[in-house]
Amino acid sequence: MEKFRNFFKSFQFKLIAIYVLLLLIATQIIGATFMTTLESQTIQNYNDYLEDRASLLANNAAEILTEPRSDEDGDVQLQIRQEMNDQVNLLFSDINEFVEVVDNNYTIITSHDSDLVGRLNNNIQIYRAMAGYEQAPETFQNPDTGDRTRVIIEKIEGNNDEIIGIAHIRASLEGTYEEVTEISSIFTWSAVIALIITAIIGILLSRTITRPVLDMQKQASRMSEGDFSRQVRVYGSDEIGKLATSFNTLTLSLKEANATTEGERRKLSSVLSHMTDGVIATDELGRIILLNRQAEILLSMSSEEAMGQSLPEILKLSEHLTPSKLYDYSESMILDFSDGDGSYLLEANFSVIRHEDGPITGLITVLHDVTEQEKIAQERREFVANVSHELRTPLTTLKSYMEALEDGALHDQELAPRFLGVAQTETERMIRLVNDLLQLSKMDRDDVRLNKHHYNLIAWLHEVLDRFEMMVKDKNIEFVRKLPTYPVRIEIDRDKMTQVIDNIISNAIKYSPDGGTITVGTDLHEDGATIFVKDEGMGIPRENQHKIFQRFYRVDKARARNLGGTGLGLAIAKEMVEAHGGTIGVSSELRQGTMITIQLPYTSIYEESRWEE
Repeated sequence: MEKFRNFFKSFQFKLIAIYVLLLLIATQIIGATFMTTLESQTIQNYNDYLEDRASLLANNAAEILTEPRSDEDGDVQLQIRQEMNDQVNLLFSDINEFVEVVDNNYTIITSHDSDLVGRLNNNIQIYRAMAGYEQAPETFQNPDTGDRTRVIIEKIEGNNDEIIGIAHIRASLEGTYEEVTEISSIFTWSAVIALIITAIIGILLSRTITRPVLDMQKQASRMSEGDFSRQVRVYGSDEIGKLATSFNTLTLSLKEANATTEGERRKLSSVLSHMTDGVIATDELGRIILLNRQAEILLSMSSEEAMGQSLPEILKLSEHLTPSKLYDYSESMILDFSDGDGSYLLEANFSVIRHEDGPITGLITVLHDVTEQEKIAQERREFVANVSHELRTPLTTLKSYMEALEDGALHDQELAPRFLGVAQTETERMIRLVNDLLQLSKMDRDDVRLNKHHYNLIAWLHEVLDRFEMMVKDKNIEFVRKLPTYPVRIEIDRDKMTQVIDNIISNAIKYSPDGGTITVGTDLHEDGATIFVKDEGMGIPRENQHKIFQRFYRVDKARARNLGGTGLGLAIAKEMVEAHGGTIGVSSELRQGTMITIQLPYTSIYEESRWEE
């Protein structure tokens, strides 16, 4: 079974298959053309034959109907019918043909069906022809049997071109089609026999080609394993024989080249494997032939997995960057291998390998991990851009109002105070921004020192909420407290955590609607206490929630600036909470409000000694 399977995969089978397929295609084209032409020509000839006889019948019938007759010669109608029958039997003797002749009174003069003679013909086509309408020959197909019939309506004209009768001919075309089918069957069987003979001859002839090719294939397999000792047999002096001779010469040349290449490869492998940078070597087609240890670490891939794969595929390059295009790529390239676990960037430099004044033989790629450098550079760019943007707005406003004051608004008793108030507001905004930036700068340098003491969490939250309730009396905002009645001991830097809670509650007040409710409460669990602040504002879209603790990020930028925000409050809050060993998060539904949660570790719930209230 395996032998037959190998035969169908062999070059011999392909050669035979090509030979037979070419003959089959040629036979099909010739047969299709021949049968189409034969069928068309046969049917056309038969139709022309019917039309010629119909025309001849109409002419003869016209002579019979217009010939002068007298009653002395006997029954005139009987004579006409007898002569007409003779003409019909003479011209249409095939059993598949039906003919009838109708006079100008629509009476059937003669017909293959003798029972119809003397009766009226109600065929609409005959009525139309008698009225002078041209009736072209038509072919009809019986919807039940599929039989095709040719119908010819031929007018019989008198001496003055008046219509004196109609010749109605119906002839079955099935006999003609059957003849064409028989010829097609003969042609098909002839083609099948020719293909079988051709396949047998092809098998015999192909062996003279495939035998030496199989020998060379076996030798090529040995050479791929490093065995260059065997020579292939030369069967003759034809092209195949010359190929075998050349193959033997090639074997000797490869044996010498392989020894030289192996020595050079070992040297190159030793150098690359001890380099501290990731190095990838490819062949001229861009397939990887070498990865040093550092490259395996950077790509998280072993040499065995990478061998033979395409360089663009391994480096996840875009489709248009083929290996040939990388030969001319002289600049460094940043490769992004980031995933859900974090960002991961590599810098790649490409160098072409080629013989002196010769073709390109490969490519060397050197990889460096630049994740941290790029992250720092990106944060620096974003920070500078954000600070510039945040300072530009108040500075522009100050400049505009100062110019207005300089131009005369200073002496306007109504405008001057308002303009100075705006200038003062923008100045305070810049001061807040600078103070926030200084505080974040200290946090980035780990220069923040926490002055931690034990406090009653519940009493501290009540103090904060009492202060805010006094501040929002005129804003129609209600505070709901969900705090336990018993004390909760927690170790925090009170000033810094107060700044965090103030920032979160201030944001809740800013974005709460008129008459809204802000809920502040705590949940206690084994690891610590959770503080939550929930408002009834517009909420934050789900795709933006993970960004709100980034510096300068605002969901609604225009409204946040109008309300005096710097975009740094939540970033500072996050840094402060994490400095206390806690976490901060957000939960929000669009148009259903936002809840900020802070989780802090605590010491004991019921121990009340040595607290600082």
